[in-house]
Amino acid sequence: MKITPDTNVLLRAFMGDDPVQKRIAVTTIQDATLIALPLPILCEVAWVLTRNRKFSRMMVAGAIRDLIASARVETDRLAVEAGLRVLESGGDFADGAIAYQGREMGADLFVTFDKKAHRLLGDSGISSRLLGP
Repeated sequence: MKITPDTNVLLRAFMGDDPVQKRIAVTTIQDATLIALPLPILCEVAWVLTRNRKFSRMMVAGAIRDLIASARVETDRLAVEAGLRVLESGGDFADGAIAYQGREMGADLFVTFDKKAHRLLGDSGISSRLLGP
């Protein structure tokens, strides 16, 4: 079976807050021959998990790295790694992943009102501009 799991399936597998759904999610993921992970799924997973006090940014990054390490997983690995670099630096996974994909699509500059994102993206070598004061 080749699957694209909904975000809630990955969250149940990671969080284990519902034992029945966790077992179903883990079994489904383990039984899949291909797991397609579009970038929005990983952005949502990182956002939810980093807001849960039980999971540090490093734990979330490790869980995502473990997940995409499987040869059965198809995803934009370079965009995911860009997101993980920003996440591990204290920022949002989505900012790094979005900026990377934008650059791959031909953009020269990531623009934001988020001062922290601007600084972290610059630190990771992605050109960005802070809009506004």
